[in-house]
Amino acid sequence: MNTKSRGCLLGAAVGDALGAPVEFLTLDQIRDKYGEKGIENFDAMKGLKPGAYTDDTQMTLATAVGCIRHRQTCKDGKKCDFKTVVYQEYLEWYEMQKSPENRRSPGNTCLGALGSGKMGTVDKRINDSKGCGGVMRTAPAGIAYLPGEAFQYGVEAAAITHGHPSGFLPAGFLAELIAGVFDGVELEDAVDQCSDLLKKQPGHEETLDKVNLARELSGKGNPSETAIPLIGEGWVGHEALAIALYCCLTFQADWLKAVLAAVNITGDSDSTGSVTGAVLGTMHGERAIPGKLVDNVENKGLIIKIAEDLFKVRK
Repeated sequence: MNTKSRGCLLGAAVGDALGAPVEFLTLDQIRDKYGEKGIENFDAMKGLKPGAYTDDTQMTLATAVGCIRHRQTCKDGKKCDFKTVVYQEYLEWYEMQKSPENRRSPGNTCLGALGSGKMGTVDKRINDSKGCGGVMRTAPAGIAYLPGEAFQYGVEAAAITHGHPSGFLPAGFLAELIAGVFDGVELEDAVDQCSDLLKKQPGHEETLDKVNLARELSGKGNPSETAIPLIGEGWVGHEALAIALYCCLTFQADWLKAVLAAVNITGDSDSTGSVTGAVLGTMHGERAIPGKLVDNVENKGLIIKIAEDLFKVRK
């Protein structure tokens, strides 16, 4: 058992499930419905039972399985293309969306890109989307691959569907951040290392500006409900990453406080909750996530199995 790998995927799923019922509500609407503290526990989402997750976790698990299959296929010096392997997993996810039970508010960019019959890459971009559908799914690349290589794999996974640098570079940043904290790098140092890699990428400025803003705001001690709107609402990749970074840096010793800050916002609550949950779940391990939430998240057993398999292929 690897508690950090399990913490990553369970953290992503639980954060997603906490944010799912409030994704399309404003902060005022969330407080009107759940009280001044906002949502704090699982609630039913669009007719599904409490603890159900969204397309964010569906695609995160698809990324994880793609990383596992890529690692397994490339053993013993065999060459294989990461993008192609992960793309096939995303196509399987796309087919799942034809079933109403499996359709969990998927993003239009992901649906459109995967329905086009073409695979996007950094060199051959399929669109100009900055949407957060790239970053919200790439945490598993930080478990499967080591620091220094995870960034590129995260970028490649996101560029399959998102063609703007602010859509795919945050995904590389997240994957690299996960890889760093998995290896025990302090969070602030890991953010520094990721920022150094980010600066080398064309079109990095928008993402770097948001990362720097998140770091600045996290040190000021202002309430999260006033700080987070200065970053944005998280519907685009660089904002979703930065909101999660702010929450992780501000509440880095407390997984639940960080995730609740990330989901109780006017914005893309499930994506910001998922990214925050994945980072601190990796950093602190599975035990940092409240057991009641872990026990009641959808498909807990499947998530744990994939997390264990993901750790086994890490080199």
